[in-house]
Amino acid sequence: MSLSIQARVWRFLLRRIFKERHLLLAESRKRDIRNARFIKQFPHGAEVKRIDIEGIPADWVVPANVDHEKAILYLHGGGYVIGSIDSYQMLGAMLAQTTGIKVLIPEYRLAPEHPFPAAIEDAQKVYRWLLAEGYKPENIIISGDSAGGGLSVTAVLALRDANAPLPAAVVSLSPWTDLTFTGQSHITQAQAEVLLRADELREWSTFYIGTESPSNPLISPIYADFHGFPPLLIQVGSDEVLLDDARMLAEKARADGAAVELHVWEGMWHVWHTLADMMPESRAAFEEIGRFIKANTC
Repeated sequence: MSLSIQARVWRFLLRRIFKERHLLLAESRKRDIRNARFIKQFPHGAEVKRIDIEGIPADWVVPANVDHEKAILYLHGGGYVIGSIDSYQMLGAMLAQTTGIKVLIPEYRLAPEHPFPAAIEDAQKVYRWLLAEGYKPENIIISGDSAGGGLSVTAVLALRDANAPLPAAVVSLSPWTDLTFTGQSHITQAQAEVLLRADELREWSTFYIGTESPSNPLISPIYADFHGFPPLLIQVGSDEVLLDDARMLAEKARADGAAVELHVWEGMWHVWHTLADMMPESRAAFEEIGRFIKANTC
């Protein structure tokens, strides 16, 4: 299937912005702040409410005609070292509008200041807060993209191991699930990739891992046991260096008996969802997410 004109234009622009040169972490964080200011200029079509969850800042993104009984806990991407709730308001709004469900985006702690397991601890804390607020686990979806896509999986694994009630389903977008870098797509898709640089990913992984082993299942969930895991939707672009991360996650989860839907979107790059309503391919991806959530919640 050929790409839309919008996709072709955005592919060119994003490559110019993200792939030109290696950035130090401080530079990457400055760029992320600039991008957040740019994104916040666009109308979102949903109300954003900033709240505090036991010391964790978070945004409620609330669409019109919202289903007040359901919630999506969304964990943003950024390699565990960058990313913010400000830079994810547009994606959150598109997700909320498409599903009719309010989206909660927490500002979980980032490495290297807060390495593993800080992000997982924060994700679990926010999920337990939702339960305490009266949301039933069968009405909660946990989702995320990139590092947040991996975190959405590992947080649920940690909750399962703690015998906590699990969410209805997990939606993982372009997930980073193998911090041991065994996937061949890190090599085969390096030229096609629009956003990610292998050198930056490897640097960020060391910041997040700290003194732990990269094969720890709560760091690289391709090594995890998925027995008892909720239904899982994985979306990934064919042109991503993380393509094999998604494939290996799906393969391992299926082998352990989990219900998994893996959709490889032809010609798409890493987390193309961030363009929200600016590109038909993004809209189509959100529509698929909406159908999956509807099929897996009450």
